[in-house]
Amino acid sequence: MTQWERLRQLQSGYQQQLHELYDRDGLPMDVRHYLAAWIEKQEWERAVRDHDLAMVLFQVLLENLDIQHSRFVQEESSYILLQHNFRRYKQNFQIHQEEPCRLASTILWFLGKEKEILQNADLDEQIQSMRVGQEPMETNSQQNLERELAGLRNEVQCMEHTLICLEEQQDEFDFKYKTHKMEVIVDEAMNKERLKVLQTLINKLDECRKTMLSDLVKLLDRSETLTVLVNKQLVEWQRRQQRACIGAPDNTCLDQLEKWFTCVAVCLFQVRKFLSKLEELIGKVTYPEDPVKAKKPALQDRVDSLLTDFIKSAFVVETQPSMPQGKGPLVLRTNVQFSVKARLLVKFPELNHDMMVKVSMDRYRRFNVLGTNSKALNMAESQTGGMVADFRHLTLKEQKSGGGGKGVNHVSLSVTEELHIICFDTVFELQGLSVNVQAFSLPVVIISNSSQQQSAWASILWFNMLCQDTRDILFFVNCPAAPWEQLGEVLSWQFLSATKRGLDSSQLGMIADKLFGKQQSHDHCTLSWSKFNKENVPQFNFSFWVWFDGILVLVKTYLENVWRDGSIIGFVSKAKENTLLKKKQRGTFLLRFSETCKDGGITFSWVDYLLNGEPKVKSVQPFTKVELSQIPFHEIIRHYQILEAENVPENPLLYLYPNTPKDEAFGKYYTEKSGDDSPYIKYIRTKLMFVSKE
Repeated sequence: MTQWERLRQLQSGYQQQLHELYDRDGLPMDVRHYLAAWIEKQEWERAVRDHDLAMVLFQVLLENLDIQHSRFVQEESSYILLQHNFRRYKQNFQIHQEEPCRLASTILWFLGKEKEILQNADLDEQIQSMRVGQEPMETNSQQNLERELAGLRNEVQCMEHTLICLEEQQDEFDFKYKTHKMEVIVDEAMNKERLKVLQTLINKLDECRKTMLSDLVKLLDRSETLTVLVNKQLVEWQRRQQRACIGAPDNTCLDQLEKWFTCVAVCLFQVRKFLSKLEELIGKVTYPEDPVKAKKPALQDRVDSLLTDFIKSAFVVETQPSMPQGKGPLVLRTNVQFSVKARLLVKFPELNHDMMVKVSMDRYRRFNVLGTNSKALNMAESQTGGMVADFRHLTLKEQKSGGGGKGVNHVSLSVTEELHIICFDTVFELQGLSVNVQAFSLPVVIISNSSQQQSAWASILWFNMLCQDTRDILFFVNCPAAPWEQLGEVLSWQFLSATKRGLDSSQLGMIADKLFGKQQSHDHCTLSWSKFNKENVPQFNFSFWVWFDGILVLVKTYLENVWRDGSIIGFVSKAKENTLLKKKQRGTFLLRFSETCKDGGITFSWVDYLLNGEPKVKSVQPFTKVELSQIPFHEIIRHYQILEAENVPENPLLYLYPNTPKDEAFGKYYTEKSGDDSPYIKYIRTKLMFVSKE
């Protein structure tokens, strides 16, 4: 099955991601679809570096477009639109005539993004299976809420019936009373008897009104309890969203919450209708000490207050602000487009396209929000029909005039520690109720150049790891230290979200030793913000975060497959490496991240044995992006050689730790050509013949 066929079988949420990917220029979705098999068989990665190959692929692509166009012509009118489109696609691709490598790079980028979508879908399946043990607790809580909501709906239906009965009783009394007033009754006894009947009816009506009001109070009590329960679920979702923004594999789907919010809101609006009906009834029939006149105003205030607060909490930011190719969400760059999505969890179809949402910024530093910053909530932009406003093309521009500076706070923070909040305002108007509602993004960091992105992402990690007050924009004025248990989990999430493989306990143990020194347990250790992102690691001119993130970027860019299949131990100290290898057979090697490279480096070490049988561990200098951008790491391992006795070159790497034959571990990644025919052999011979003590 081709990659494209797998993509077409994904669930609707991932199908939407695919459509959003192909909204971009560069590779039309029609071309991707009809030429899927051919596209996926080509060596686009090599074509990015090989101009001749890129030119050949460019020419073959144009030929394939012609062939496909001819097929459409044979089908005559059935494919007339595709005939036109493919003719236009061919013309558009002509711009790559002079730079075919750029076209190869574009197609490679699209294929890479497709793989990310597939990997995310696979990860979701894994997460669902991992959560089997958690389901009973979550299900019990949600089942209880579902039962309460079913009870509320049932009470509302009973109340509707009660109100119908009340109206019938009132109509009976009203008819008999008006009849009595029109008749002239001479017989005093008969007159008294009729008055007695009317009094009985009015007493019964009064009793029914009191019962109705009492039931309404109980209904509002139950509704209020449910608003608390639903809002509790919302708070838990908001915390999950915070964690998901920094890499946690948490479920942030809002569909279930929307059902709960809508159910409670519909019931509360029904209570308002009941009260309106009571107002209508007392307009026809009332009497001294009428309980409706006395109690209805308080009930009206209560239901309106409940609804107002509930609707305000139902307006949320479903997808936090993010740039298309940023390091992660919540880091925005001036003059670069970003997207964000707001959603109203109270779903009333009659409000579709009626509620305009306006985007604005806080006033810590003044920014203008450019682009389409006002949009109607609608159900067309959501796969599940939710009420959303999807802002896809917003940009921020800092105001330079009018005082500028640090706004009202005058706090000494670096740009990457300044937190800003994006606000969303709209008005909810339905059945005479009008509510001004606001939603707020999680705090964002706004940068002006890409060099600030690494530090900005560190701030986003630290805030969302430790702070649950999502409006605390002065968090970094006096931010707390992070417990190692939390920090280790977040560091693992960075690898999990970027490569679909997190860090194991051994790897986290090495990082903890690096941060806190060797200890029996790091459970009670904490790390300050300064030591995480500001202070240099001892003996080096970079911080822990710069080192860690440099490795992450290196893995994501050049080593993702090898990392994901578990071939890289990575985070292991030099001392531990020696201990592990000295117990193994000759030629056993392991892959370790360098502790001395600022921008990330990876090295391998292997064990050899001296004539006296003593083990000796040897290492190479770290490979960085400079080398890995020229040759894949698995090809380095495949072709690496050192000069042994009599200057005979030999590859010392035989078994990947603990005991997997090298070709078994890496063979699936090898290029077809080997030895002197390999396109990399010349580079390896001239550049990579060295051994070091690192």
